Amino acid sequence: MMTQQIIVVKLGGTEGVDFSAICQDAAELLKSGQRLVFVHGGSAEANALGEALGTPPKFITSPSGYTSRYTDRKTLEVFLMAVNGKVNSLLTEQLHGLGINAFGLSGMDGKLMVATRKDAIQSVENGKRKMIRDDYTGKIETVNSELLLALLNMGFLPVIAPVAVSQNGEALNVDADRAAAMVAAALKAETLLLLTAVPGLMEKFPDESTLIRQIPQSKLVSALEMAQGRMKKKVLGAEEALQGGVGRVIIADGRVEKPISNAMSGNGTIIQ
Repeated sequence: MMTQQIIVVKLGGTEGVDFSAICQDAAELLKSGQRLVFVHGGSAEANALGEALGTPPKFITSPSGYTSRYTDRKTLEVFLMAVNGKVNSLLTEQLHGLGINAFGLSGMDGKLMVATRKDAIQSVENGKRKMIRDDYTGKIETVNSELLLALLNMGFLPVIAPVAVSQNGEALNVDADRAAAMVAAALKAETLLLLTAVPGLMEKFPDESTLIRQIPQSKLVSALEMAQGRMKKKVLGAEEALQGGVGRVIIADGRVEKPISNAMSGNGTIIQ
């Protein structure tokens, strides 16, 4: 008997991505024997909770133009509450409501994702470079694929929050797109699906008629230049996933009916 290929689905944490449509679609796919792993973001929830608790989010831009959340210890705790606490629990609850045996966990659990904490990160503010040293963000080095395969073999749908653990045991905020890429590579997944609040990568953002349907791996450098804002991290994640042995990456719309099936049938930007 051939084991079903694995699809790793990243659910964007931005406004507009339809978690309930994704969960319903997943329920149908699981009935047909498809194996799925979810990795979710939670930036919108973390921002809202931070505002409510009087620690509004701060974002930093690296010299190469990538934007990320500045995560001091207090912000990290807000991030854990929002993303690992609320988003992960509500997503798991929604899946259970559909009869799916979901297993919510973060990258800290069982050292699922071990990351290196960045000693210092560079930030550009008003044209000046600054070094930031109290930041709890990390770059994922290893993913415990045996743990995920054990959960899959036991019939669970793993639902992973983007929190990793450092070699010294510290909780670290990690980029969810790149976490999904590392998980997909560790599992040698057939497809990494990045569901977001746009139809895919557009040549002239936000003009949806300029959607790019196919990008060969060799053209990823020019795709990176075209990508705006958060989309840069998705293209970077796609590149890491393909280098890690993932069959293909699809950046697709998470706001439509049956978002997973829709993407798997060729809608979105397919990178392979």
